[in-house]
Amino acid sequence: MIIMVAGIAGSGKTTIGQALAAELGWAFADADSLHPPANIAKMRAGVPLTDADRWPWLRAIATWMDERIAAGEPAVVACSALKRSYRDELLAGRDQARMVFLTVGHDEDEARLLARHGHFFPESLLSSQFADLELPGPAERVLVLANRGTPEQTVAEIIRLLALSA
Repeated sequence: MIIMVAGIAGSGKTTIGQALAAELGWAFADADSLHPPANIAKMRAGVPLTDADRWPWLRAIATWMDERIAAGEPAVVACSALKRSYRDELLAGRDQARMVFLTVGHDEDEARLLARHGHFFPESLLSSQFADLELPGPAERVLVLANRGTPEQTVAEIIRLLALSA
């Protein structure tokens, strides 16, 4: 199984994804590491990514997931998956994949980004994330979860809701 922990920048997807993978004893990948250098340079310069920038990155994430699935290796990956078309692409034909989309309020998210150091994604791009955000709807195969508690509480809730065993 592959679990994608998704959400806007600062929603906690990497923190929760790493903690979930550790709890389950699975591999973890942060999809930020799969961005082409041009995307990282753009974001570091405060320039929002376009759909054209994101599609090669989404394909790289899909390839990473397909490699894990083919090898029978369970894993967790953190990625933004802001739009339905992105989520559809990542889940299409991957019955072994589940997505958990973390939500957090704008003010809390902004505070998290301001407190974060050493990441290429600046707080100034937060408005572009919210502008691009299409929250998952009921017709999607996505679990939407407010990230309000401690990481341990959120991980326990994901494990419970997905009926996983740690």
